[in-house]
Amino acid sequence: MAKLALYTTIYPGVEAVLADWYRSVCNQTDQGFQLWVGLDTVSVEAAKQAMGGDPDAIWVTSQRGDTPATIRQRAWARLVGSHDAVVLVDSDDIMHPTRVATARAMLRANDLVGCALRLVDETGSSMDLTVSLPRNMTPEDVFPRENAFGLSNSALRSDTLRRCLPIPKEAILVDWFLATRAWLLGATLAFGLRVEMDYRQHGANMARVLGPFGQKQVIQDTERVRQHFRLVRASSLEGAIPCRLAELERAAADVEAFRERVVLRPALVKRYVRDLNELCTTSLWWAWVANPALRHLWAPAEGAA
Repeated sequence: MAKLALYTTIYPGVEAVLADWYRSVCNQTDQGFQLWVGLDTVSVEAAKQAMGGDPDAIWVTSQRGDTPATIRQRAWARLVGSHDAVVLVDSDDIMHPTRVATARAMLRANDLVGCALRLVDETGSSMDLTVSLPRNMTPEDVFPRENAFGLSNSALRSDTLRRCLPIPKEAILVDWFLATRAWLLGATLAFGLRVEMDYRQHGANMARVLGPFGQKQVIQDTERVRQHFRLVRASSLEGAIPCRLAELERAAADVEAFRERVVLRPALVKRYVRDLNELCTTSLWWAWVANPALRHLWAPAEGAA
């Protein structure tokens, strides 16, 4: 990857930990990248002050009517024209020193790559837990029901990212949308089991991966997952692999069945959450919605009327 970009988004509320992130950028063993920063209602000067430095960055400022998705869309649509690939990181997380170097090496043979993340608390202290792909799974096995490629642990070749754009304005799960489209379009995927990021857990996390899970979270996240499938299915699917499209349709139908038979029934959603918290589930994102291990609660038995 001759020309590599490193992209993050800075948003209100991240200022207190932004210096930690910026130090981790400066400590990369591979400094051969161009930093791109999307600004979500944060000024360039405020971002620099919070970082404690003045990086040589390309700043993409927000505009009236922007959503988190449109800011990223604007930045990514620009950078794919001038870079061979992009490493994605969240500005509230911490990069390990070899993150960029590892991503660059993996991208030589793959279109979309990810790495394991170590969970840390709000102060940056380790929680002795890791988010990773289970050793018995390939990256392709994750899709379309779950996600292992977040906006803090992924990197993509620009030609793949270009094919996955545009990101719908209303998209909430931007990372999953990107990764699902890449999978549908036959991108080569790889996932490194070595931890290359510290993933900060705090109250503002949209997708918490730690149990115990609550009824409110399952109900809210079911709607997010439903929207995700609607947006992917409504996007341009020219060139998608037919068998993967069929898998996508089955997964979307399962989420609808889960909503109708569990989420909308207070007694059943209570039972589902109780059983979910008793499972030894993977730490993949969205595994708590329509979990296949609890399929008996929301899908009719084979052969049933």
